[in-house]
Amino acid sequence: MRKRKKNGFLVRISGIHGRSSIRYSVFLTFTVSAVLVVMLTAFFFYRRFSGQLEESMLSENQILVSQINQAMETYLREKMRLSDAFYYNVIKNKNLDDGAVTEKLQLLYEANQSSVENMAIFSMTGKVLATAPPATPKQNVNIMGQEWFVKSVQKTEDLHFFNPMIQSVFLDTANPFKWVIPLSSSVEITRDKSIQQGVLLINLKYSGLEQIMSKATLGNGGYIYLTDREGDIIYHPKKQLIFSGLEKESNLQAAVLPDGNHKETFEGEERVLTVKTVGYTGWKLVGVMPGWGVSFNTFQNRMFIACIILALLLVLVIVNSRVSSMLTDPIRRLEKSVHEMEEGNLEAVIYTGGSYEVMHLGRAIQDMVDEMKRLMEATVAEHESKRKSELDALQSQINPHFLYNTLDIIVWMIENEQSQDAVRIVTSLARLFRISLSKGRNIIPIRDELEHVRNYLTIQQMRFKNKFEFSVEAEEEVCALSTIKLVAQPLVENALYHGIEFMDEDGRIDVRARKEGEDVFISVSDNGLGMTEETIEALLKGEILPRTRGSGIGFSNVNERIRLYFGESYGLQIESEPDEGTTVTIHIPAMAYREEVDRWGK
Repeated sequence: MRKRKKNGFLVRISGIHGRSSIRYSVFLTFTVSAVLVVMLTAFFFYRRFSGQLEESMLSENQILVSQINQAMETYLREKMRLSDAFYYNVIKNKNLDDGAVTEKLQLLYEANQSSVENMAIFSMTGKVLATAPPATPKQNVNIMGQEWFVKSVQKTEDLHFFNPMIQSVFLDTANPFKWVIPLSSSVEITRDKSIQQGVLLINLKYSGLEQIMSKATLGNGGYIYLTDREGDIIYHPKKQLIFSGLEKESNLQAAVLPDGNHKETFEGEERVLTVKTVGYTGWKLVGVMPGWGVSFNTFQNRMFIACIILALLLVLVIVNSRVSSMLTDPIRRLEKSVHEMEEGNLEAVIYTGGSYEVMHLGRAIQDMVDEMKRLMEATVAEHESKRKSELDALQSQINPHFLYNTLDIIVWMIENEQSQDAVRIVTSLARLFRISLSKGRNIIPIRDELEHVRNYLTIQQMRFKNKFEFSVEAEEEVCALSTIKLVAQPLVENALYHGIEFMDEDGRIDVRARKEGEDVFISVSDNGLGMTEETIEALLKGEILPRTRGSGIGFSNVNERIRLYFGESYGLQIESEPDEGTTVTIHIPAMAYREEVDRWGK
């Protein structure tokens, strides 16, 4: 009892030790893996993203600012084309006193009123010469002192864009504080056949510019604003707050910066400015990205830590899965291969890996499968040999009626002193028997098979008293090839009894053998009654058609023998038309006779 207790205690101790050892190994593996993942991940993120994040966001900001700049330049080009159209299509070489000019001006305005507030032509003395839509100038407004008027007079060759301002030239009781962007240029006007200088003014709606800029967002708290050359703000998403003094902007400093990315400290905050000059105007697009926008913010830091934890858990799960797989994978693979074999795939390879027990079991199952395959192959070979024997026995049969009728003809010829014909038919009959026997061989030269057909047709031609004609032709190259014995004679017999015998006129049977590539084709053609498609299908299926003559060796027998010896891609092909005739073609591989003798043995 004491010994048993001691042994039981030792067993428990060893079990605990074994379990502790496994736990320790797994714990150590998990710990090392977790530490490595954390260190590698932290190092990877720090090295890869700390520099690339800032470069990526700055590059994206520059692309966005460039896109807004392109949209702005497109907008300005359209308005410049509008000014040119106004000048060349409405004003130039047109008498301004003519009412047609005012009408064209109104039509041009109506076509562009979505982006144009009003259009007007002024003389050099500041007098309004034409407007669209019709409007009344404000009293006490010094037109000649307006900035747009002065610049147009001073630089007559240029178009001039000006900062947004409240429209102050024409009376507008509905909305007296409309913001517009003046576009002006010096023009030549014609009055009473004299050419004078004037000023063209197109007040663009501020909403067009605002619509372009309002779409510009940089994300992560970034924004884009627009200034003129001196730094005065043209557009800003916080324009009202800035103008009211509640917000500030470094627009004056940004206006002198060249195009590109610039870091600045504004009111104690690090941020990055992306500057781009707008063509035709000298305006500046300024993209502002706060410093935290190009680094990890608090939320991103939390997400980063969460990703690290998830990565660690994922590694632990993978390691655990790996350990489990090391124990269970061999059994699963063995079970899968056995299941595949159960479904009928005897070529499946039985898994023989893993631990010793699994390996031993797999090898035992593989040996069993190999023995099953060997027994099945032996059974199939025995069945195939039996089937060949049955078919060969069937094709070797000679219809006794044919033999009796042939002997009766010989006797009749001898009694009627037709000795030459009797000798001829006896010779053909002897050759017929000799080829039929062929020393017990099933594979014979095509020459012998055609000779057998020729002898058979010779006998039948004398029996039927020359009721039909026949020909047997083949090239010498084809005659040296091999074929199965007695495959053409049953086809000739069928052509005679089912195609020629009941014809009122002379019949004809032609036998041809030819080689095409690696194949041989032996065709038997007659000009007899022909067959329907249903009859052809019945013959190939082995159905016995009503008849009183023939050897009993059917089409299906010949077809099956060919496929059994040479494969499923070979056999018979039948082409027939009622009252037209029938052609049956034997398709076999082109193989030398000596090779066939060596292959089948007999």
